[in-house]
Parts: sequence; structure tokens; C-alpha cells
Amino acid sequence: MKFYKYCGTGNDFILLDCRERTVSDAATLAKRLCDRHFGIGADGLMLVERPMQGGDCKMQFYNNDGSTAEMCGNGARCISKFCHDFGLSGQTQRIETPAGMVIGTRIDEDHYQVRLNSPEHIRLQTIAAGVTCDYMELGDPGIPHAVIVTDLKQDREKLKHLAQSVRFAPEFPRGANVNLCCLTGENEVRLLTYERGVEDFTLACGTGNGATAAALTLRGLVGGRGVKLRNEGGTLQVDITPGTPVGIALTGEAKLVFTGETE
Repeated sequence: MKFYKYCGTGNDFILLDCRERTVSDAATLAKRLCDRHFGIGADGLMLVERPMQGGDCKMQFYNNDGSTAEMCGNGARCISKFCHDFGLSGQTQRIETPAGMVIGTRIDEDHYQVRLNSPEHIRLQTIAAGVTCDYMELGDPGIPHAVIVTDLKQDREKLKHLAQSVRFAPEFPRGANVNLCCLTGENEVRLLTYERGVEDFTLACGTGNGATAAALTLRGLVGGRGVKLRNEGGTLQVDITPGTPVGIALTGEAKLVFTGETE
């Protein structure tokens, strides 16, 4: 079966075109293909399927441990590029996800913008470990995110312990992606995201960037327009549109790295 390897601001994905065929055990396949020692190696597996609700395609996302996620922002940009480059769409892409319809827009050959699902269930949450965070889900039911403003110059293991205490907190029955951030300038943020399913810090998390920018905007710490978030994998831009619902637009790179064949 032909596969496509994409990269979106440090996040890498294996994409399979499943519009004409089905995958019987996608979770097991994700673990095998995404393994960086014995497989192709990736943060996640994405299946592009036939649309069911008027979109250009349907997206199914699997983390590299085989677990599913409702959506992936960096992955959605890569699927937007796939849709455009392989004739599934024009300059605008409509991607069906378990979290709702995601709209993509081609900026140039390697840059796309996606409108993320609006934040729901927004609240300030203190967990049993004594950590307070901004919590929200992108979509309903959506991708759970916790946002914590902290000193990112701390020891990496301390930051990881902090992230894990929130990731597995009983207050979040579905778990939570944990975004540790600090302000570095006007509308500029440094961000480190611990992703459920990967169970470690990743080079970038698209929905994590969106959730972080939304949380900081709602708290008045950033202006909301043209927020630059510096991740270890590169910089993403988020634009927040206030209102009900809150709008989140995520802009960044999406590149096809290589293609190949797998059994």
C-alpha cells in the first residue's frame, strides 16, 4: 500500500489514502508504521477516507501508540495540502473529523491555514496535585487541552513531571494534552506541549497552539491577532476571533517529505 510522509512544523505523519480501500486494524497498523526503530517512524497515522457529510474527505487520526484522537491541527494542515495537491479540493479544503468540520486554506505551496474547532467547556481547573490550569476542549466532544503559564527554563524532568501530573489527573477522565507556556514578547509565546498518546513532549502540537493562544487571549495576556507561538519544531501563528463561538485559525508549514510502499 502506498503511503505519504508529511511534516507540519516538526510533527510528522504517515498518510494513507483509504478512499478506495479499508484498513482492518488501524490501531495496530499505527503502532507498527509509526515505530521509529522498526517502522517508518512518525508521530501519528492519518487515514483519508471518503466524506460522509459534504466535505472533501474524512480524517481519522491515530497516535503512534495506536490510540485515537479527535483531530490534529498540524495533521489537518498536511491533509489540506494532500487534498489540494491531489485534486480533492481547490484553494479551500473541507475536512470531516470526529470533532467536527475543519476548514483549510492554501496560503502557498507549503503553508496552509486551518480553522480549528471552537473551544468548549472552558474553565479554570485546579487538580488534586495542586496545579491550576486553563482547560478547554476544541470541539464538542473535542480535543482536551490544559494550558499552564510557567517558567520553561526549569529542568526538563521537572517540566515533564508537571505535565504528567496534569495529563493523568482524575479530573480529566479522557486525559488532557498539556501546554506549558511563557510570554516572550508582545503577542509572542514559547510553548512546550505534552501530548497524550505520544506520552511525551512533541516538537509542536497544532491544537495545543490554538488552545494556548485562545486561553491567553481570554485572559488578556495576548492580543489574539497574529499570535506567534515558538515551538521546538518551529513557529506557528494563531489568530483568535472573539465572540460566541470563539474562532481559532492556525497557520504554518505543511510539507510532503517522501512517499513509499508498505505491506
